[in-house]
Amino acid sequence: MTFLRTIMAACCVAALAAATPLRAENLADALRDAYHNSGLLDQNRALLRAADEDVAQSLAALRPIISWQAQASYAATSARPVESLTDNVSGTISLSANLLLADGGASALATEAQKELVLQTRESLVQVEQQVLFRAVDAYMAVRRASEFLALRQSNVRVITQELRAAEDRFEVGEVTRTDVSLAQARLAAARSQLAAAQGNLAQANEEFRAAVGRAPGQLAVVSPAEVQHDVAAARTFAVRRNPEVLAAQHAVAAAELNIKRAEAALNPSLRLNGSIGMNDEGDTTQNFGMTYGGTIYQGGQLASVIRQAQARRDSARATLLVTSQGVSQNVGNAYAILAVARAGREAADLQIRAARTAFRGVREEATLGARTTLDVLNAEQELLDAQANMISAQADEVVATYRVLATLGLLTAQHLRLGVQSYDPAAYYSLVNEAPAYYSQQGQALDRVLEAIGD
Repeated sequence: MTFLRTIMAACCVAALAAATPLRAENLADALRDAYHNSGLLDQNRALLRAADEDVAQSLAALRPIISWQAQASYAATSARPVESLTDNVSGTISLSANLLLADGGASALATEAQKELVLQTRESLVQVEQQVLFRAVDAYMAVRRASEFLALRQSNVRVITQELRAAEDRFEVGEVTRTDVSLAQARLAAARSQLAAAQGNLAQANEEFRAAVGRAPGQLAVVSPAEVQHDVAAARTFAVRRNPEVLAAQHAVAAAELNIKRAEAALNPSLRLNGSIGMNDEGDTTQNFGMTYGGTIYQGGQLASVIRQAQARRDSARATLLVTSQGVSQNVGNAYAILAVARAGREAADLQIRAARTAFRGVREEATLGARTTLDVLNAEQELLDAQANMISAQADEVVATYRVLATLGLLTAQHLRLGVQSYDPAAYYSLVNEAPAYYSQQGQALDRVLEAIGD
């Protein structure tokens, strides 16, 4: 009686455990972790901060340059015919300042060009974010696909094992030949081989998930396809306006245009204000203040070459913009075509499963009556298995295809997907450095604290 109670208690515990399953993680969980754990995003955020500093350095060229210098010297002289030695030690300290008053707008244009490059780098960061999130979607669906394939292969091994036992029983009573048994044995060996391959594929999918998301996968929930608009023409127009690759190319063209004006401004004369204060070891002071106005008359054709080079780079940037726009438009068309194929494959696989399941049940019943052979049963079971595998692949392909469409439109971002993460603000760091704060200023010290926090 005690043993019976123990068995009943164990069954109750198992039933309660089955009734309260662990919470399955969804795609949004994986995308949030991928966003937080991505080293690629951290790398490109650092590159954006470096581009922000280029603006600060360009702006600093329009500010005073103040420097100091201390110098000490020793001199010894000898006189003849009377040998005598005279030595002298002297020292000076000086403070100098230099300020660019005008250079034809070259420095201001350089600053504006750097700002355009900052905007270009921001769009590149958005593109990297899309790549990170799409890789996570692909890895998530790959794990689900591999897991369902594994379950399918395990079920296939069980079914063929039952078919083998049935063939052996029928062979014992003389209903089938040894050939039927051998066919079932061969099919079971093949099924076990496919099961081993499915286990290997799942292990590889788990490793890709770990690399893409930053952790191992848990129990993954079913994913529905993302909502996308159905008008392909409207999608193309939207993508050409909003895709981060196109926006980055547009900022590159704007920067190239400014660099042409900057190269042309280098032909203008410049005006500088300079001054210095010095004092020697005897307390004597000197002051020197003045202005310098001048420009280049001839430099071996270098300035003209710089202008032509800037124009060539502008032309290259324009061509890049055209190629990028065409590529984005093509990618939108390809993404919608892939999505259409995936949807058609899912619908066809659904019909295939229904027909194959009905056929398998009929063939198995007919085999029990002797109207079908073991080979017929195994072939029908294989067709059902193929149909189920096609459905698994088609469902995963449809989900990935919808997110590919979002990526081509520039909408596969944490903000658009509403992941609820603390998004990286590209303007936050720029607002701290765009005025080029000095190292010892309060803003400069605040920047140090921000960088220390990022490094930690």
